[in-house]
Amino acid sequence: MKHAVRLLALLALLAVYVATPARPALAAVTGTQVPVPPPPMGWASWNTFAAKINFNVIKAQADALVSSGLAAAGYKYVNIDEGWWQGTRDAAGNITVDTAEWPGGMAAIADYLHGKGLKAGIYTDAGRDGCGYYYPTGRPAAPGSGSEGHYAQDMLQFSRWGFDFVKVDWCGGSAEGLDPQSTYRAISAAVTSAAATTGRPLVLSICNWGVQSPWNWAPGMGAMWRTSTDIIYYGQTATQAMVLSNFDQGLHPAAQHTGYYNDPDMMIAGMPGLTAAQNRTHMGLWAISGAPLLIGDDLATMDATTRATLGNAEVIAVDQDPRGLQGVKVSDSQGRQVYGKVLAGSGRRAVLLLNRGTAAASMTVRWADLGLAATSASVRNLWSAQNAGSFATSYTVNVPANDAVLLTVTGTEAAATTYEAEATGNTRTGATVAACAGCSGGSKVGGIGNGGTLRFNAVAAPSAGLAVATIAYTNGDPTTRTATLQVNGQPSTVVAFPPTGSWTTAGTVSVIVPLTAGSANTLTFSNVAAWAPDLDAIEVRQLASAPAAVRVQGVQSGRCLDVDNSSTTNGVQLQLWDCNGQANQAWTVTSSKQLTVYGTKCLDAYNNGTTNGTAVVIWDCNGQANQQWNVNADGTISSAQSGLCLDASNRGTANGTKIILWACGSGTNQRWTLA
Repeated sequence: MKHAVRLLALLALLAVYVATPARPALAAVTGTQVPVPPPPMGWASWNTFAAKINFNVIKAQADALVSSGLAAAGYKYVNIDEGWWQGTRDAAGNITVDTAEWPGGMAAIADYLHGKGLKAGIYTDAGRDGCGYYYPTGRPAAPGSGSEGHYAQDMLQFSRWGFDFVKVDWCGGSAEGLDPQSTYRAISAAVTSAAATTGRPLVLSICNWGVQSPWNWAPGMGAMWRTSTDIIYYGQTATQAMVLSNFDQGLHPAAQHTGYYNDPDMMIAGMPGLTAAQNRTHMGLWAISGAPLLIGDDLATMDATTRATLGNAEVIAVDQDPRGLQGVKVSDSQGRQVYGKVLAGSGRRAVLLLNRGTAAASMTVRWADLGLAATSASVRNLWSAQNAGSFATSYTVNVPANDAVLLTVTGTEAAATTYEAEATGNTRTGATVAACAGCSGGSKVGGIGNGGTLRFNAVAAPSAGLAVATIAYTNGDPTTRTATLQVNGQPSTVVAFPPTGSWTTAGTVSVIVPLTAGSANTLTFSNVAAWAPDLDAIEVRQLASAPAAVRVQGVQSGRCLDVDNSSTTNGVQLQLWDCNGQANQAWTVTSSKQLTVYGTKCLDAYNNGTTNGTAVVIWDCNGQANQQWNVNADGTISSAQSGLCLDASNRGTANGTKIILWACGSGTNQRWTLA
C-alpha cells in the first residue's frame, strides 16, 4: 500500500492535500473490497393491512415469513407500520399502547420476532400528529401519534423494547411545515444516542417522500431515505405504472454507497393487479437499483410463483451485493433502457434490460458501457438460471413488451486511472506518529487528522457522465468512520469507511461520482474524523451514463440547463447552473422531438403556454405538442407548438436564472450547445 500522507500529529490537524495526476507506476488501487451494510430486507405491514394491525396479525405474518423460506433467503425485518399506537402517553411522556391488542406491550412482540430469528421494526412520525391523524385508514384519527418533542425519549424506548429498525414518516412534519433536513438530523442524533445507551443498533428509515431531495443530505443520517410518495395507497389495485414511477424517482446513484440507500418504497409484488411477469420485473428493478427489499403483500396467502420470484437467490444477491452501489442507466432509446450495476469483485456487473414499449424488441448491452474491456465476457440469465455463453464485446437478447431481462456479466475491467495524494507545503510522506488520539491501536502511520481535508485534483473524464471511484484506505479502529465527499463543488455526501482490521491492512469502498468532460474535476474529502480513515488513493473508471444524453449549455452563461435540486416533481421550473454531469443535467433528444431527463420527464412549456414568459418546466412525458422541440442550426431550441425559444430570463447568467419561452431573437441567452 502507498500511504497518502504521513504527518506529525499536530501538523495533521491543519493539513490540506492535493492529488497529482495519475502516475504510471500505479496500475490500480489495491486492497480488499470491504463489504458495506446491505439494504434491509423483510416485510412491512402497511400495504396489506394499513392501520388494522395487532399482535396476532404481526405474529401470523412472521410465522409465514419463516415457513415460506423467505426469512432463510434474507428477509429478516418485520416492520410494524402505522396503527400500532394511538398517540397515548403516561404522565412521564412514555408511549403507552392498548395491551388488549398488544399483550405484554411492544417488547413482547419484539421478543417474539427475535425468537423466530427475525428483526423487529417499528414506526413513528416526525411531527406531533402522525399519518394516523391526517389520513386515518382502518382506525379513528389518532392525535399525538408523532414523536415531535420526544425524539430522544421515543428512540430510547424503541431500543429498550428491543426494536432494530425505526421508520419515521412525514405526515406531521409536512403539515407543520418542518424543515426536513434539520428535523431528521435531530432524529438521527436521537437514534445514535439510544443505540449508545442500549448497545442495540437501530436502523433509521427516513420517510419524507423525497421532499427537499433527501439524497442530497440523508446519507450518514439514516441507512435509507424515501425518494417518492407511496408506491400504492391502501385499497388500490397494483399496476406496473406504480412500480416504474417509483423506480424512476429512486435513481440517485451518486447518493447510494457505503451502506446508505435510496428507498423507492415497499414492494407491491404479489399484490392483486400484477402478473407473474410484472412481479419479476418489479423484483429485478429493485435489485438493479440496490433498493431495500420490504415485501408488502400478505405472506400467509402468497402464491408459490410470487414466493419463488421474491426468493430467487441470484436476484437477491444482486440487490444485496456487498459493494453497495446503485445501478445506472447506460442506454436509453425509445423506451428501451439498459441499466448496469457494478458488483463486488473484478469485472462483475449486473445488467437489466427494460423494454417499456408495446412490442418485443432486441436489446443490446455493450461491455464498454459497463466499464468493461472489449474482450470476451460471460453472460448469465438470472431468471432462467442459465448461462448464455461468452461474447466478445456485447450481448443482444429479445425482451418482451413491458418486461425486463436480468443478467450478470463477468469480464475484464476496462482501464482506470489512479490518483494518489501528496502533501504540499508540509512535511513529505514518511513520518511515523508514535501515538494518536482517537485510534485504538496506539500507533499508526499516516492519517489526515480531525477536520483534515484531502483533495484529488485534475481527475479526468473523456466525457461528462458517471464514474466509479474506488477509494483505498485503512481504518484500524473497531468502528466505522466517515468523511464528507464533494465533487466539483456540488452537494456533498457522507461516505462511510468500515474497519479494515488494522492500520496496515488496506481496504476499498466505492462511490459513484458525476464528472464533467476534461481534466478539471476535483474530489474533496473533508471532515475526516481523527486519524481514521487514512485515505490513500482513488481509482476512477468511467461508465457510459446513458450515452445518448447531452448537456444543454448556454452560450452566454456557460452554465447548463438544470433541474433545481435534482427534483423529480412535475412543474419544477428549469434553471441555469454550473455544469456538473449529474443526472438532472443529462438530456436526451428523442426521435419524437422530446428532450427527456431521468428517462421519463420531459422539457415542457407549462400549461401549454404559447406566450412570452411561459415557464419551462419538467413534466411526465405525455406526447403533447408543448413537449416537442426543434433543435435548430443557429443554436436556438424552439417550441414546436409556439415557435418561441428557450431563453435565460432577463439575459441572466447566474446560477438559478430561470428558463422561459420568449420570441426568438439574436441574443446569446437563447443560444445553446448540446454536447
